[in-house]
Amino acid sequence: MKIFPAIDIKDKKCVRLVKGNFDNKTEYEISPVDQASKYKDYGFKNLHIVDLDGALAGETVNLDIIQKIVSKFDLNIEIGGGVRNFESIQKYNDSGVEKIILGSAAIKDKNFLKEACERFPNKIALGLDAKDGYLSVSGWKENSNQLILDYLKEVNDYGASRLIFTDINRDGMKQGPNFEETSKVADTSNCPVIISGGVSSIDDIKKAKKLNNNNIEGIIVGKAIYDGDIKLEELARELDA
Repeated sequence: MKIFPAIDIKDKKCVRLVKGNFDNKTEYEISPVDQASKYKDYGFKNLHIVDLDGALAGETVNLDIIQKIVSKFDLNIEIGGGVRNFESIQKYNDSGVEKIILGSAAIKDKNFLKEACERFPNKIALGLDAKDGYLSVSGWKENSNQLILDYLKEVNDYGASRLIFTDINRDGMKQGPNFEETSKVADTSNCPVIISGGVSSIDDIKKAKKLNNNNIEGIIVGKAIYDGDIKLEELARELDA
């Protein structure tokens, strides 16, 4: 199982939000580039990055930081946050990231998702963020009134190459991921699924690895790393286990 340490960027700093609330954030002293370097040093090959400024602005804001991370470290990076047009996708694609995550724009306009998958084969990841089974959009500020599984069935054949499922109620709370709901999503999805939101301890990683679901590709770990609940050396051991 792939492990994706996370970097959320706001005002050029690493931050973590609680339930996606921009008013409830923790800033960390380390810069995004230094944090990426740290992950690289511990042997991680995959990285999950969210441009929170981009999510608020609806465009790529921290492209320079992403480009620096891509050029300095040989990491497979998935990037999201405010990717709402083909120009933004092109910029990230040109920077050399592995996957570009579409969220709100793909939910509000299914045709955009479809065309993006056609124009950028094997590069588009679909970010589905749910609250009580319903999709949330626009930096989690709006509920879309769409059930996640209904939406997924509609777009399943569009060609997304990865799906990132986040339970907003768990995100930043360190209460453990919603494995049950993630497994339902993985059973429905035509593409591999990444678990996101709520990882609290190394036991959550071990539990994820024991899930009997071949369509779950990996897991994202964020706040638990920054707060010291999961040490990078113990997380790195799970890469080889």
